[in-house]
Amino acid sequence: MPAQKVLIIDDEPTIRYMVARILERAGYSTVAAANGAQGYACFCRERPSIVITDLIMPVREGIETIHRIRREGADLPIIAMSGSTSNRKGGVDFLSMARELGATEILRKPFEPAELLDTVQRCLAAPNLADRV
Repeated sequence: MPAQKVLIIDDEPTIRYMVARILERAGYSTVAAANGAQGYACFCRERPSIVITDLIMPVREGIETIHRIRREGADLPIIAMSGSTSNRKGGVDFLSMARELGATEILRKPFEPAELLDTVQRCLAAPNLADRV
């Protein structure tokens, strides 16, 4: 059985590398993108089992990427991650907004490797979104 494929979307190369290393050591296959536009193209091309996306990125932010993936009808798990919990002007909590717009789980940066692995495993073990309604 081939390894489950994880799409990692983050504009910080160090984060992409770190997340990929943690997941690959646990037996997952990974593909990565540097922003939401590249991530969405990679999603369409690669059809991953799960998506992990940062929220604050250039070109296309993570919330828009989550919304676009969900608009396609994809019911795969999506994990939103961010170190920015809210914007300073409006007090909007980006991670809560991501969950409301379709993220399955959220991770606050920085996170421990075990927290990442636990979140991925929990998401992949859960029934599809269509089964949760």
